[in-house]
Amino acid sequence: MESAAELDAAILALYWRISRQTQRELSRSAASVLGTLRDEGPTRITELANLEAVTQPTMTTLVTRLERDGLVTRSPDPDDARAVLAGITDEGRERLSRMRAARAAVLDAALAALEPNEREALEAALPVLEKLSRRTP
Repeated sequence: MESAAELDAAILALYWRISRQTQRELSRSAASVLGTLRDEGPTRITELANLEAVTQPTMTTLVTRLERDGLVTRSPDPDDARAVLAGITDEGRERLSRMRAARAAVLDAALAALEPNEREALEAALPVLEKLSRRTP
């Protein structure tokens, strides 16, 4: 489907535009892990590694850094004493919130440059985009 390729290109271009215009407080991987922990709750390090498509030692290193920075906590998994759960801290949530606000400010400026009918079209598409994002594995 050609529209899928066009949507992919547009989403990536918008993502990179926003990324270049905002100060990066965290690496993309770190932000992604914090987002997963915020949305899914405490998660095993092995599961985080699978979700991020990295090795378990790489994820352990990342979680260690995030823990050192006060963004993540570790606790034993009550279902398996050998496993460790990572969870997001209030500071981790706050960091993600600041990053989201910075991205929103960039988008607000870009949206202000659009014609009213273009903004309306984007607003009308939001429910579909949200539905699509929930269905994409």
